[in-house]
Amino acid sequence: MKTIELPSTTDERLVTMLRAVANPIRYRILQILRERGECQCGPLGDSLPIAQSTLSQHLKVLREAGLIQGTVTSPSICYCRDEENIAWLKQFVQDL
Repeated sequence: MKTIELPSTTDERLVTMLRAVANPIRYRILQILRERGECQCGPLGDSLPIAQSTLSQHLKVLREAGLIQGTVTSPSICYCRDEENIAWLKQFVQDL
């Protein structure tokens, strides 16, 4: 597969976020976090038809893209949307 070099780090950030959101499960995770309106410390998997290990991978992608934040509060991790980064993504998508 050929790759292209993006002209700026801003473009790389945008593409990373778009790839993360393009997956239906990850998109749904962002919706669930928005609907619940607060950091989610309990299981997210009860709303999704996937295994916990698969959910963990999707959360990792969203976290690395900057779309969610995870805070460890033993024994669980609380996840929240990163509203500042989501607003940034919305602005750049709007400008396309």
